[in-house]
Amino acid sequence: MGSARSVGELARLVGGVVEGDEGCLIRGVADLAGAGPTDISFFSHPRYESLARQTKAGALIVGTSAPKNLGKIRIRVGQPSAAFTQIATLFAPAVSPPISGVHPTAVVAGGVDLAEGVGLGPHVVVEEGSRVGQGTQIGAGSYIGRNVEIGEGCVIHPRVYVGERCRIGNRVILHAGAVVGADGFGYEMKDGKHVKVPQLGYVQIDDDAEIGANTTIDRGRFARTHIGEGAKIDNLVMIAHNCVVGPHSVMVAQSGLSGSTTTGHHVTIAGHVGTVGHIHIGSGAILTAKSGVTKDVPEGQTWRGAPARPIKEQMEMEAHIQQLPQLARRLKALEGKKAVSASAKKKKR
Repeated sequence: MGSARSVGELARLVGGVVEGDEGCLIRGVADLAGAGPTDISFFSHPRYESLARQTKAGALIVGTSAPKNLGKIRIRVGQPSAAFTQIATLFAPAVSPPISGVHPTAVVAGGVDLAEGVGLGPHVVVEEGSRVGQGTQIGAGSYIGRNVEIGEGCVIHPRVYVGERCRIGNRVILHAGAVVGADGFGYEMKDGKHVKVPQLGYVQIDDDAEIGANTTIDRGRFARTHIGEGAKIDNLVMIAHNCVVGPHSVMVAQSGLSGSTTTGHHVTIAGHVGTVGHIHIGSGAILTAKSGVTKDVPEGQTWRGAPARPIKEQMEMEAHIQQLPQLARRLKALEGKKAVSASAKKKKR
């Protein structure tokens, strides 16, 4: 952990204004529930105001609209979450040192090109014809297939698989257990049996992308599966063959794209979203959690539900569904009145 810092020093770092004792010393960061008197935490959403008042934190980072009477020293800034992240780096534990050279247990085939500063951890395997760029780190137990190209400054965490002929750009991060370039799920029915369709393509991941733990990205059937520049893919995501994830798009945990689905740039796909194959999600679109997408999504729209539709339309439908029990009771009452009325008419006859 970093050394103690005064509240005033932290405020100057993030361009904030101190409300309270600038000399209070902070030794760590924590969430509202777990913070102690020497920790700093942050408060940015009204729903957590009660917790912010109860926290034992020595100081809080708050937004411009936060209350002034929280009973804590405050650093008031425009973006509390971003400021907290900046401060947290001061107190973060020291990172592990980079891997130095090639570990004696690593297996490097003939014809492999390792640039200056490459580090290979224990039991790494790099197959023939592959190239690894300057400063890239490959963690223990990872496997790099034949004729793979990996750029500069990448971090490949332990137990990552990169299949043959895949192409990884510069400064890409692959977290533990990621599988890049496994065969796509392709079969044809012949004589009542599933016959495997050869998967002849590859995966391309462009610069500054990050792939989460245990995420799988299948190789293309004939061409490529493509992850664009700066895309951020969470843990436990499934991307099928021939998909395209556009630049600076985000996919959250347990979401999945079926084969040949494509997205534009800056798309947000929330958790547990699934798509059918061969559709396009337009640039800037947002798919909310647990949506099931069955057709193209226009640029800039937010869709929700299963099947997914524009969020306003879906919310109107959900509101009507919530009214169904009340409507059913009203209908039953009307039917009862109608039956009584019909009975009375019969008696008059």
